[in-house]
Amino acid sequence: MTIGFSFRTAASRSAVTRAALACSAVCAAGLLAAQGPATALGARGPGAARPAALPPSSLHQPGTRVRLRTGAPDVPANISALSWVVADARTGDILAAHNAHRRLPPASTLKTLFALTVLPMLPGSTLHTVKERELEGIGAGSSMVGVVGGITYRVADLWRGVFLNSGNDAVHVLASMNGGWTATAAQMQAKARSLGADDTYVVSPDGYDTPGQVSSAYDLAVFGRAGLRDPDFARYCSTAEAMFPGENGSSYGIQNTNRLLTGASGVGRYPGLIGVKNGYTTNAGNTLVAAAKHGTRTLVVTVMHPQAGGGTTVYEEARSLLDWGFAADGRVDPVGTLPDAPAAPAAGPSTPAGPSAPSSVPSRPVARPPAAAAPPANSARPAAAPPEDAGLDWPGAAEIAGAAVLGAAGVALALRLRARRSGRG
Repeated sequence: MTIGFSFRTAASRSAVTRAALACSAVCAAGLLAAQGPATALGARGPGAARPAALPPSSLHQPGTRVRLRTGAPDVPANISALSWVVADARTGDILAAHNAHRRLPPASTLKTLFALTVLPMLPGSTLHTVKERELEGIGAGSSMVGVVGGITYRVADLWRGVFLNSGNDAVHVLASMNGGWTATAAQMQAKARSLGADDTYVVSPDGYDTPGQVSSAYDLAVFGRAGLRDPDFARYCSTAEAMFPGENGSSYGIQNTNRLLTGASGVGRYPGLIGVKNGYTTNAGNTLVAAAKHGTRTLVVTVMHPQAGGGTTVYEEARSLLDWGFAADGRVDPVGTLPDAPAAPAAGPSTPAGPSAPSSVPSRPVARPPAAAAPPANSARPAAAPPEDAGLDWPGAAEIAGAAVLGAAGVALALRLRARRSGRG
């Protein structure tokens, strides 16, 4: 029986030990790489590299959330809206927000979700003769574009009525073509969940004040960003003026009610504005989703229910937030992100709807299973926040160390088994 081991055996074991250490190092390095940021984002402005690790999202906390770097401009102090968000349309980074997930009535900004849901189903070139029953049930005081029963419209005309005049009559007709009011509301609910918009609860597809119907500045930013990826949506929402069919072959002009786009009622046009959608109801107050492009940067801003001023305040507060967002380019760290949305499917040929909006938001398809129906508006929001990029934490470090030890132990066990076989001959 041999006690100890020969020099050759020792040297062999030394080599194996070195191999074990190398294996452990490789395992640790691989796991470290796997623990890095989950999303690789593109350029964020001159000299504005994304930090290797960001703190968790703070969007579920009340108040204004912003992470200013040295030299960054302060967020405007005169914003009276109950809730607002400023986001980069390409990356989804939220630059600043105030009560981002507060659930509030959305008014006609909910039509952005209606369009995201129904546009792919109804090609703009489709002709449809309106039936009187399709115009039943429109809420008192609704905004109307002037759809008349018995007249044949192109679907593109009806969409212009939705985006420019916020016509609830046009929404009712399109919803009827899409399978009915209730079915369309259910489809919108499913669409919101597929986009990662969990604050929205749909009752009335046109945004009309209805008990329980809510959304949030965060969700509206999700809808606005997703809409810019759909060429039809982007074209309609950027159209300032159009002609709408009337009776006896006539037509009349309609103008977009988004004053930042048209410059109407004393509100100056915002340079580079793309659209998207404004709204007003008694319960919601004024609401707005606005997108603008300066150079290679496109921002989406949502503003819900300003508490000061009159009907133009929502536009001036959106203007201030857009100005701040462009000025802060590359000088703030995100406080959260908007989830990536699936690319919009083609809706078939459509009738031109005015000047095409510049779209700087590339499609990045992401498969997402449909989620369950939304909880009631007064239900508690789940504690989990939207996924955020996160650096390596202590549990992750422990996992790496454990993997390294297991790698070394495995090699050592193989060595012992080999020694035993050698001793037995």
